[in-house]
Amino acid sequence: MIDTLRQLLAPLSPFYGAAAEIRNLLFDKGILTSTKAAIPVVSIGNITAGGSGKTPLVDLVVKQYLSMGITPAVIARGYKRSTSGVQLVSDGRAILLQGREAGDETWMLARMNPEAIVVVAEKRVAGASFIMQHFTASPPKVIVLDDAFQHRQIQRDLDILVVNAAAPFLDELMLPTGNLREPLHNVTRADLAVVTKISPRHDGSRHIRYLEQLGIPVVSTRLKPGYPVRIEPDGSPGRNDRSLTGKVYALAGIGQPENFLETLRETGMEPIGSVFTGDHEPFGASELSTLTLKAKKEGAAIIMTEKDYSRMHDDLPFRDMAAECRCYYLPVTMDITSGADLLQRNLEQVLRQ
Repeated sequence: MIDTLRQLLAPLSPFYGAAAEIRNLLFDKGILTSTKAAIPVVSIGNITAGGSGKTPLVDLVVKQYLSMGITPAVIARGYKRSTSGVQLVSDGRAILLQGREAGDETWMLARMNPEAIVVVAEKRVAGASFIMQHFTASPPKVIVLDDAFQHRQIQRDLDILVVNAAAPFLDELMLPTGNLREPLHNVTRADLAVVTKISPRHDGSRHIRYLEQLGIPVVSTRLKPGYPVRIEPDGSPGRNDRSLTGKVYALAGIGQPENFLETLRETGMEPIGSVFTGDHEPFGASELSTLTLKAKKEGAAIIMTEKDYSRMHDDLPFRDMAAECRCYYLPVTMDITSGADLLQRNLEQVLRQ
């Protein structure tokens, strides 16, 4: 269905690419202007649509700054959230919104980094202004923008491009036929590239050569799965289960669910069925009920991504499912395989600007 729709929309791709080029030209010429924030800004984003590993990288960068004694503020769009405008997700002391109000990935970042300030705002400039007005007594030292490579209305002191080693980055077509958000040559705006999801099957070497030939420094990373976390009947996270293996049903609303299945197999699980929906999309109560019955019949666990848990943890049908059978989410972290010092130097350099 999706492939057919993309084929039908293929004639629009040249116009999409041309519009992106004109917009970039207007920013380059200063006709469209960028606003400078009061504090340094690190932008993390990509040139393609779909799951590239931005959120684990934002998490890693935030943790790097926190380990340095620096309070960061994250500004994200909060994709598919139920709210609009500028919203404070976390003030660095408490989480103030639920997952659906903040957006699943944003809420997850706030939960994993309780000392960081987290804000959602469609307009990142408005988000930065809110932060400086709201935290006048103790402002953060740096802003980290999530998914902002194309959001050029705000200036950045470090522009990090995320590239998925498992995706056909160099052979992609423009939206809506392919996944390119803008023509490929615009990667040259990046100060630093982070190649993600490197694995034995996808070493990212072709991507890395291309980026280095353009003079863009590269950091290589992989996603490292943690131990599955049991979900309690009230929706709260329970204990880690280091021994979960065998039959599982996979539940995911992410950009590339096949990668999730591959990770489950690598960690010793055996997916015998799955329920997938679109990226950030909700699951219906009937879907969860049917999945619960199947899992109970097979004596299997249900496992989902941490992003999906973040979106659904407060929903009654989800809690009913967690009360009826064994449910888990699988946390993942980003592990730097090469270029750790390069990333650290760049993050430190931002603070001196």
